[in-house]
Amino acid sequence: MTTINPLDLFLWTIRRNEKDVVNLYNALSPVMQLATGGSMLNFGCWDSENRDPISAQENLCSIFAKMAELDSCNNVVDVGSGLSAPAIFWKNKFKNLSIFCININYDQLHYSGPQEKIEFFNSSSTKLPFTENSVDRVLALESSQHFKPFMNFISESKRILSDSGLLVLAIPITMNSSSISKLGILKFTWSSEHYSLDEIREMIISGGFTISDEQLIGNSVYDPLADYYLENRDELKKSILKQYSPYVEKILFRSIQKMKKASEENVIDYVLLKCHL
Repeated sequence: MTTINPLDLFLWTIRRNEKDVVNLYNALSPVMQLATGGSMLNFGCWDSENRDPISAQENLCSIFAKMAELDSCNNVVDVGSGLSAPAIFWKNKFKNLSIFCININYDQLHYSGPQEKIEFFNSSSTKLPFTENSVDRVLALESSQHFKPFMNFISESKRILSDSGLLVLAIPITMNSSSISKLGILKFTWSSEHYSLDEIREMIISGGFTISDEQLIGNSVYDPLADYYLENRDELKKSILKQYSPYVEKILFRSIQKMKKASEENVIDYVLLKCHL
């Protein structure tokens, strides 16, 4: 059984420096894998044809790929690549694409093992190991909420992108009219920066980009994900309790309940952004 000290969990979530994020993901990523049966760590985009976690996660990857125009580029930098499952998904769909996975988490970076046309770099989002004007796309699929300082990531993306390149983000956000106090338990279990939509827009634009496409899809992310967990909690709980103490599942359950309520009250949303230089 995986043992997590509650004090460690609290401190990782409150401080949220790079080491804390690595520790948090190493401790809790298997919860997502147990709950979904796969290796993608995103929330997914759910609809009538994608009603289970894996298909919803792949659907989000497909929507993201279309926004990023991956069918018309040669090389992609996937920043905060997790367990590399999205990169593998994109590589299998776009055969000519070369992908560079960037992750500060060394253990996650090597989870999938060697992959054709995918290279792995143990590096930070704010110090990308590429020369100027050398890549077609910079992607951050549900990862840039962890990047600090966010502006450094934006400036690094601008530096390495070609003139016709794209920066594409999928990121959980708070809504501008909402008080941070309304997050409740999510203030602690949403283990990332709580950027508002206006803050993200301002940093992207001040960093030299133009936002050419913006899609708010929170209703297709949080609500159906929460419904799935609540409807299938008994079975999912059994799987989680094989590796984790009951308090981990209880925190997850309360967080999911609050996530659904926050989404319904328009406290949080989820945005896809396509940005040009």
